[in-house]
Amino acid sequence: PHVTTQRFLGLDLGGTNIKVAVVESSEDGSSPEVMSTTQHLTHAERGPQGVTDRLIEVGRRTIEEAGPVDAAGLGVPGLFEPDTGRIVLFPNLPGPWRGHSLRDPVGSALGVPTALINDARAFVLAEGTIGAGRDCPTLIGLTLGPGIGGGIMIDGQIHLGEFGTGGEVGHQIVLPDGPLCGCGNKGCVEALARADTLAALAGQADAATVYRRAADGDEACLSAINTVATYIGIGLANVVTLLGPSRIVIGGGIVASGELVLGPIREAMRSRVTLAPADEVSVVPAELGNWAGAIGAALAGRAQLEVRAR
Repeated sequence: PHVTTQRFLGLDLGGTNIKVAVVESSEDGSSPEVMSTTQHLTHAERGPQGVTDRLIEVGRRTIEEAGPVDAAGLGVPGLFEPDTGRIVLFPNLPGPWRGHSLRDPVGSALGVPTALINDARAFVLAEGTIGAGRDCPTLIGLTLGPGIGGGIMIDGQIHLGEFGTGGEVGHQIVLPDGPLCGCGNKGCVEALARADTLAALAGQADAATVYRRAADGDEACLSAINTVATYIGIGLANVVTLLGPSRIVIGGGIVASGELVLGPIREAMRSRVTLAPADEVSVVPAELGNWAGAIGAALAGRAQLEVRAR
């Protein structure tokens, strides 16, 4: 019998680059396969309309080179209205993004059904489908970088909740009246543990330097990592208590440092979990690297097509 295959385009919009993945999926129940990955400059300084045009240009070029696709997905660094696809908040891209329509112009230009997904949620969808979280019924994902993104995946689906905003693991308050976060709250995991906070704690220029010096045994850098790991661990312990995941996947540049960072996070989390078998919750590094967001965006396109087919 002939097995039907479908192809999906994923575009992951970052401040510097647009990462692109083409994913193929067959109806025989096998795992989706990544057919190609590439990246192009975003030109974020061109503002909302310029970036929208750039996404269309990159999408069209990819379809020309890779062949037709059945649907597309856009991974975006912020929040949007799920029903209209209009942008609510893009903290790291310049220009008047609020209210900008992104999904519909890109979808109609590419001529295929197009989904929008937050980039951290896209990361979790990719890792949970073909990466470090595959075959895991309840999965939590966390991306550590300039901000701290997250997502929840239950039975193969990203859990977004009633308002499309579920899964913001980094915006739990773990220190009442702590430092102000970009989201408007005080004391979020993100405010206490993002890259520039870590660098400031260690007295270094950037997080990469902190990890490098910590690997050489620098006490101040090791101490800063432990402080940040404690807040992340508290946040993850809360999530474990609420959702009972068997696995937590952590991604971002931080993963290159391996156990130097994951170890303290794991310890901080396990020491605060009392209602679940803490040592059975694994904390693992992501597997898909820089391409997770683009792969997850393509998979969001696939999920949208499935919803339409029902």
